[in-house]
Amino acid sequence: MVNLDRGLGLLQAVSANVIMMIGVGPFLTIPFMLSAMGGPHIIYAWLAGAVLAMCDGLVYAQLGAALPGSGGPYVYLREAYQPFGVGRLLSFVFTFQVILIAPLSIAGAAVGFANYLQFYWTTMAPLQHHAIAAAVCIVMTAALYRHITDVGRLSVVMLVVVLLTVGWVIVAGLLKFSATQAFAFPPEAYRLDGDLLAKIGAVSLLAMYNYGGYNNVCNIGEEIRDPHRTIPRAIMLSILLVVAIYIVMSTVIIGMIPWEEAKDSQVIASAFIARTFADPGQGRIAAIVMTALILFVTASSLYAVILGYSRIPFAAAREGQFFRVFERVHPTKHFPHVSLVTLSALAIPFCFFSLGELVMWLMQIQIVTQFIWQCAAVILLRRYRKDIPQPFTMWLYPIPALVALALWSYVFLTSPLRGQSIALAFFAAAIAAFFIFDSNRGSRPGVQAAS
Repeated sequence: MVNLDRGLGLLQAVSANVIMMIGVGPFLTIPFMLSAMGGPHIIYAWLAGAVLAMCDGLVYAQLGAALPGSGGPYVYLREAYQPFGVGRLLSFVFTFQVILIAPLSIAGAAVGFANYLQFYWTTMAPLQHHAIAAAVCIVMTAALYRHITDVGRLSVVMLVVVLLTVGWVIVAGLLKFSATQAFAFPPEAYRLDGDLLAKIGAVSLLAMYNYGGYNNVCNIGEEIRDPHRTIPRAIMLSILLVVAIYIVMSTVIIGMIPWEEAKDSQVIASAFIARTFADPGQGRIAAIVMTALILFVTASSLYAVILGYSRIPFAAAREGQFFRVFERVHPTKHFPHVSLVTLSALAIPFCFFSLGELVMWLMQIQIVTQFIWQCAAVILLRRYRKDIPQPFTMWLYPIPALVALALWSYVFLTSPLRGQSIALAFFAAAIAAFFIFDSNRGSRPGVQAAS
């Protein structure tokens, strides 16, 4: 079996997570969140998402420390459900959904890049927009065509630029924002009724899209040094850092730009920075610089997305549980180059869709095909797989896993019905694909392959 090199330490692992978490998402979705919530009280959704991210992060931390291999959830689902005869089924479903989820994630970041580029290119035609998004996918794939140690060094550089960008927004806002304006919540924000809870659930879908990426280190677990300690630490540090950044950043933005105006802005961060300067000319220059930084942040996020997802089909194919072509490793740079290029290529057609559509499909499909099964997996692995050492146990076990399961279910049930139907139909298609794949291998469905 071909093994990858363990070349990433804690700093590189945190970098791989954070640059995936902080992309163009918040700079584009804050207006959507304000519009859906109907007021500036989007902090409710940020906090609800933070609770879910922490609980789900602890699920990943425990599973990642116990099974630090390439592919992350592919390994977790296979091993946790092995005693029940459906380990291969669920791990295949997860790998199958990556063939759609990865391109959706890659395309989402690329479309966000093209959207924000319109700050400079105001006359951009739709075809030009799609071509730019596709080109960004190609460029970031080329940047990843190297050994993992070089990838780690570049990710740290990207992390520095990301933190400088959000730091500028936060510091500039804290010096001039109005707390009264930021917390001018409408009366309905103080009524805990069904309408408010439904809005929080729906907007939390966007919050979780922005928080997504804390599990990236699990996908590259085979390339992490001292994974039993590094993976849990990287996940928790990433979540705490990004939650603090998003809550503070969105608060200071609303404290500078009234939410009624902010909800209709397409370049909210650039407009915000411009207003921190008294001189309009200086403000315009600052907005131009901020837009350039945001574009770099978006490209960095795309870099991390492609890196993490490319290891999943490789891990499954290496064990004979997916198409063999994906197990190929570059002869000198030692990374799964076929998987990397294939997922990026599949993302290009999705660059023709809107960011809103991509986000909805991305989150709802993952909830049905992965997240809810994984929350149960952490409990099943601990109870029924005594043969697997578990060096890290989540705090207050198993409460975080149960809370994450309940919250993921709530987010799914409060999301648009059309998206729910697409997610369930895709789940059914993944199961059908498993039995077709399994019958072609000449083995009995549901039989667990030796790990």
